[in-house]
Amino acid sequence: MSAVDAPRAHRFYRELFGWRVDALDATYALVGAADGEPAGGIGQSGPGSPYTGIVVYFRVADVDLALAKAEELGGRRRLEPQAVPGRGRIAVFDDPDGNPVGLLGA
Repeated sequence: MSAVDAPRAHRFYRELFGWRVDALDATYALVGAADGEPAGGIGQSGPGSPYTGIVVYFRVADVDLALAKAEELGGRRRLEPQAVPGRGRIAVFDDPDGNPVGLLGA
């Protein structure tokens, strides 16, 4: 999720669901259950943000291959593949209808 005020969103979802909030840096935090497994992430939106709102991420074996396949099928790359410390690699593309879709790999 991308939020205009990420710290406010962190507080809101922590209070609403009892989630842990683990900041990776000043702009992004993993949120999730007390068992330590992240349920998602909340980042700061603004200039340079790859998207706003909520994006569903699908687990794939290889982010680069899945992103290339999405492009072959008419998708458009939105966020280049990058590492998320301790979680693997992510990327985001727009499907042919313009919906942002996330990829999460090892």
